[in-house]
Amino acid sequence: MAKSYELKDCPVARTLDVIGERWTILLLRDLLLQGPRRFQDFQESLAGVAPNTLSARLKTLEANGLIASRLYSEHPPRLEYYLTDEGKSLGPVLKALREWGRRHG
Repeated sequence: MAKSYELKDCPVARTLDVIGERWTILLLRDLLLQGPRRFQDFQESLAGVAPNTLSARLKTLEANGLIASRLYSEHPPRLEYYLTDEGKSLGPVLKALREWGRRHG
C-alpha cells in the first residue's frame, strides 16, 4: 500500500493501512455478500472504479492475505477472487459498518 499511518502500535491504524484505501471495503463487501468474484464482476458492481485502481486494490488484498485468486480460464488467463479465512474474519466488522450506515445514513 502506498500510504501508511505509520502508527504500528495502534491496531486501528494498522487495520486502516490494510483496508482503508478507497474501494477496498466495497471489494470485501462484494466477496462477503456474493462469494467469489471476477474482475469484470467488480467493475460492474463498483461503477466508477478505474481498472488500474481495481487491480491495485486486489493485489494489495491478496498480498495481505485477505483474498486469494485462482485461474478460471487459461486462454486468456483470467482470475477469480475469493476470501481467505482471514478475509472472512472481517465479516462482523463489515456487518457493523452496514448496520451503522442503515441507522445513520
